[in-house]
Order: sequence, then structure tokens, then C-alpha cells
Amino acid sequence: MIKTTPQIGSYEYATQEDRSADRVRVAIPGYIRPVGGKRLATTTRDISCSGFAAIAIARVAPGTKCWLTLPGLPAFEADVIWWEGGVVGCAFTQLLSADGCAALVDRWQ
Repeated sequence: MIKTTPQIGSYEYATQEDRSADRVRVAIPGYIRPVGGKRLATTTRDISCSGFAAIAIARVAPGTKCWLTLPGLPAFEADVIWWEGGVVGCAFTQLLSADGCAALVDRWQ
């Protein structure tokens, strides 16, 4: 896999240099389902109001639409931004509310 440096002004650059929300380490069991694919068991490793990183042993291509399902919650729609070494990074289609994000962190951190 050849890595390229994100261009200034791109979404990839912004997510690495100036995140829109702080990420919090968690360990939340759940499922991720790429569009047109099967539901895969996962563990969400970090989360913020704008996205998450989770275990994804099968490669999921950047740009793929997916849904993250966490215990007791409806599925969250997201777009895959990157996949590397069995971990996928996704941006939520709609930001989580601050209260909703805080409740997840309080429960699973």
C-alpha cells in the first residue's frame, strides 16, 4: 500500500491536523455493515461526535457507505475515510449530538 500525504484543504488533511471533535478511547462491541455487504462484528476503538475508528479485519475501501450498530442504539450511517491494518476510520453522515456522544463515552470509556 502506497501512502500519500493528504493535500492541505482536503478532508483527509483536516481529519489528521485539525479534527472537528476530540476522539475518546473506548471499547464498544457492535457491528459494521458496508453497503451491499454482510454485517461484521467489530469493536469501536475511539469515537467523537463526527466519527469513529473500529476493528475491520476485512478491507473496506475509502468512500464506502457503512452503518455502525452499537448496543441499544439505532444504526449510525457513516462514510469510510481510511482503512489500514485491520482498522477502519469513518465519518458520521450526521454528527452525533454532544449529549449522545457524552452518554456513549460515559457508558463505554
